[in-house]
Amino acid sequence: MTINKNNIPRWINSIKLISLFLIITINACVSDRKTENKSEKVAEPENVVQIITQNMEFQIADEIPSGWNTFRYTNKSSQVHFFLIDKYPDGKTIEDAEKIVAPIFQEGMDLINQGKDEEGFAAFGKLPEWFSEVVFLGGSGMVSPGQTCETTLKLDPGYYILECYVKMANGVFHSKMGMVKELVVTEEESSVTPPSANVKINISSTEGMVYSDPINKGPNIFSVYFEDQIVHENFVGHDVNLVKLDANADINALEKWVNWADPKGLITPSPDGITFLGGVNDMPSGSTGYFKVNLEPGDYALISEVPNASGKNLLKQFSISE
Repeated sequence: MTINKNNIPRWINSIKLISLFLIITINACVSDRKTENKSEKVAEPENVVQIITQNMEFQIADEIPSGWNTFRYTNKSSQVHFFLIDKYPDGKTIEDAEKIVAPIFQEGMDLINQGKDEEGFAAFGKLPEWFSEVVFLGGSGMVSPGQTCETTLKLDPGYYILECYVKMANGVFHSKMGMVKELVVTEEESSVTPPSANVKINISSTEGMVYSDPINKGPNIFSVYFEDQIVHENFVGHDVNLVKLDANADINALEKWVNWADPKGLITPSPDGITFLGGVNDMPSGSTGYFKVNLEPGDYALISEVPNASGKNLLKQFSISE
């Protein structure tokens, strides 16, 4: 089933797009030659777009070529982050997001944090009508401090905004603290081609996450094909986040934490024993994104940033053996 965002009631779309402002930030990634595994070699992209966060910012080039690009996002800060790429309607810019959307978004979240859910969601209804036209075009999954992730996406020429809407300990969105950035995709085409995936994930609102390929120790390239996209109860779409689970990890705490609409969701600190390793963020129906990881032996999970992920088959656990 394909969901046309223009057919979603404006107040729902507006609330979803709340996360849009929260999410405004661009990615940039580092160009590095990949080291070879003794027994297996995964092709390194010809070039990468480097994105670095040291505190509450996206350090990325102002312009990148169109077509396929591999974004390497390095989180040097002390908090979990991600980048989401937003396409605003023509004529709307980051200034509109900061001066019009941001105050409304934070007002609503503050009310929800106070236990005034009904008033909080009513505040989101103040968002301008054009906000319902914003489209999310992917980005990284969540990335823990000290981690680097690599995501490959295709973008047409145009004006985009990057954002992160994880929350600080006081409930303030990272986007409100500066994690928003403009990105211009030029007419010049990149030389990057989509990688060859050894793990192919199909994700949908009806079947959840489905894959049959083995996930092995060492380098893995995941493809994520969005069979459909809908607005879930927390007003965002499904995505894929890869998580390493330590011995003390609580999978139930993880499932609750990834829901931003919960007062304690996406708030610093993240649950103990959880390390986010990236993934592919919210994309439209019919889109495909890729992410590359080097997996060590241990326990892992793939989870979507939606309420009741396990009940929707959007939480999958697996283990890597020695």
